[in-house]
Amino acid sequence: MSLSLILALAWLLAANLRAMFPSKDNLWKFAYVMIGIGVPILIGVAVQNGIWMALIVFVMAAWVMRWPVIYLTRWVKRQLG
Repeated sequence: MSLSLILALAWLLAANLRAMFPSKDNLWKFAYVMIGIGVPILIGVAVQNGIWMALIVFVMAAWVMRWPVIYLTRWVKRQLG
């Protein structure tokens, strides 16, 4: 298993563990930090393991961080429509 996949799995584990505990800001600050850390990891997965593995990791990350993805899709729809 490559280093990027190990980092991706650690990222997913940390995001899941943090999401279990309540927060006053609904975890948005944590989400911004995790997105900032996750993008380079996702690029590393794509470089070391191929685009299909990166797509799988992206879907898993989007499943964990679903509210930023939902808000992004709403924003894109407003911009396009």
